[in-house]
This record gives sequence, C-alpha cells and structure tokens, in this order.
Amino acid sequence: MKINDVVKKVIDYHAGNELGKDMKRDKILFGSEFVNNECTGIVTTTWANIDVIKETIKKGANLIISHEALFWNHGDHTDWLEETANETFKLKKKLLEDNQIVVWRDHDHIHFGGIPVGKRYFDGIFYGFAQEMGWDKYATGGDEKDENYLRSKYREYTLPKTTVKNVAAKLMSVGRLNGCKIYGNPDTIVSKVLLPTHNLGDAKDLITKIDQEHFDLVLGLEVIDFTLSEYIKDSNMLGLNKTLLTVGHFNLEEFGVRYMETYLSSIFNNKIPCSFVKSGDTYNYMLNQTNG
Repeated sequence: MKINDVVKKVIDYHAGNELGKDMKRDKILFGSEFVNNECTGIVTTTWANIDVIKETIKKGANLIISHEALFWNHGDHTDWLEETANETFKLKKKLLEDNQIVVWRDHDHIHFGGIPVGKRYFDGIFYGFAQEMGWDKYATGGDEKDENYLRSKYREYTLPKTTVKNVAAKLMSVGRLNGCKIYGNPDTIVSKVLLPTHNLGDAKDLITKIDQEHFDLVLGLEVIDFTLSEYIKDSNMLGLNKTLLTVGHFNLEEFGVRYMETYLSSIFNNKIPCSFVKSGDTYNYMLNQTNG
C-alpha cells in the first residue's frame, strides 16, 4: 500500500471527517515527494526527533506518524529555517531525505475526531492514557449529552484514595520516565484527578473548576511558576488537599501515542509492520544531595 493511502486509511479510522472539524495541523510535515512510495513500515511517536528517525531507519520503516510538529514551531513553518541556514534543520532534513521518510502529523484527528470505542468516539490520546494506566474504570469526565463529552471523558478520574507519591510512581513506571515534579506535599491523600488542557498563563477558569468541583490532584501538561502552581501551593499549605503533578506535555501524551500501536496493526490487518518508538523522556534530573 502506498504511503498516501496509508495516511488516508488512518484518517478514516478517526471520526474527524464526519464531524466537519478543521484538522489543519494534520498534514505531511516532510516527504511529500515520497508519498507514492510503497509503505515499508509505520512508526508512531510523540515527536519525530533525531533518535526516532534513526530507529525508524533501523526498522526499515518509511512512514512516521508524529503527534507533534517536526521543526520546532506551531504550524511547522520552515521558511525562517531556510532563510537563516539553520544547521540543525539542514542535518535533520538530510537524514529524512536520504532515507525517503515521510512524516505525517496526527494531532487534530486523534484528539478531535477520536478513535472508536464501541459505538462512540473518544479522544484517542487520553483514552490511550487511561488504558495504559489502567484507569479506564475510574474515568468520570463529562456528560454524555454534552457535545464536549468526547474530549472530557478521559480527562477526569475518581481513583481509590491514594497519595500523590503513589500516582507519581505509577506514572514513572508505566511511562518509563526519569522523574516528575510535584507541587504540594507528596504524601497528600488524593482521589479526584483532573487532566486539563494547556496552562500557559492565566488560570482563572481552571482554578475555579478545581475549587468548585473539589479536585485534589491536577496532572499538568505544562506548568509555569505562577497562577495555577501558586494556587496549588497555597491551597496545600492550608491543608486543602490540592496538589499538582507533572511529567511534561510530551511525556504525558506519549501514553496515548504508545496505545496507537494496539490498533494501527488491526487497521492494516497486520500486513504493514507498525511499532511505537519512544521519543525519549523530555527531562534528565539532577538532585542536590547537599540540600538539607
């Protein structure tokens, strides 16, 4: 099957076309001249970095399905990189060209179109996260009558009571991660978990939701050192059981990207090799051993 047909078949697996959503992020990010080549294998990853590309070559695959952008900017524009003769861009581009690799982004379709679960479609990234963590039975987000149910169902959970420290340990174990960041006391008892969308500054609506709906653990994609994190710290210091745990945007969404491997093979009746390649933990941690 040609690469272009493979991409179309994956798109058809999602419900995006039926929903009439604008899926403008999902495009061929690299290798449009190679899309009529026969697909020798598919690699799914969070971000097609250099190590992922090298592993794709080693596997003999020529299609990377990447959840995030390829060249470090929203929209994946490359004119500014061409104009400045960026050295990293030139080397990455050459590696892809020399091996005739196509990179297609699957972001909007998997989030907004979702993947089929029974008779419904759910956000494929966060449904996959729930499956990888074994949290499916704890998902409580959204109202079935709400048009946003598809996106909210697997963003809220009611877990058996545990500690933030225990949740962190499981995230690191399942995700094979180097570490995590915890805001608030790691021994805080938590149960009601919220996985919000991006938090890049103003957090008034999110803080209100956490307060009014009594969430005690937030799994943050991005966390910056003001607004939400300040609120969490103050709340925790007041004994209000508010905590925040983050392993990073890419690390958290990678759970759902890894889950893609379970259904990609079935889409192609196991006739095309499909594999997940971890894009690597976003962070390395060095602890201060002298900090008493």
